[in-house]
Amino acid sequence: MTPAITLEELLTWNKEASNFWKAHLDANPELLKLTCGIGGAANVQEFVGHVWGVELRWGQRIAGLPVLKKEDVPAGPLDALFNLHLKAVEIYRALLDDTARDWNETMKLDMPWLPPDAPAFSRRKIAAHALFHSQRHWAQLATLVRAAGFPSGFKGDLLFSSALA
Repeated sequence: MTPAITLEELLTWNKEASNFWKAHLDANPELLKLTCGIGGAANVQEFVGHVWGVELRWGQRIAGLPVLKKEDVPAGPLDALFNLHLKAVEIYRALLDDTARDWNETMKLDMPWLPPDAPAFSRRKIAAHALFHSQRHWAQLATLVRAAGFPSGFKGDLLFSSALA
């Protein structure tokens, strides 16, 4: 066994975190209106839309599918936002199940925040980036709601995930 974390394990960890936040926000819908300010989001609902929208858009890029425009990410409700995550998981699952997929194949990204001379990135690196992007933001959300007086009990650390033994 190679002592490495796989994309399969990262996807499982990602699904656990997303399922937690979907359930928590369903149970506490007032949190969706909480002022956020992370990544330009005015409130938690916009922030969650960013997290799941980006997750889907990265998956579409890796798979060579048409990419949902940022302005076409729904504003809500929460179920519509969660559907973005579910679509993303389907794409990542199909990619991971494709044994012919060359994860070392590189892609040149045309993103306004990347310098023009940025290197091409492997599909593997982009997938890991996308899955860590979500986890990073869920940790920010846990801090935000706790600071606002609404502790979530989120155990998002990889240590607490069932994704790894």
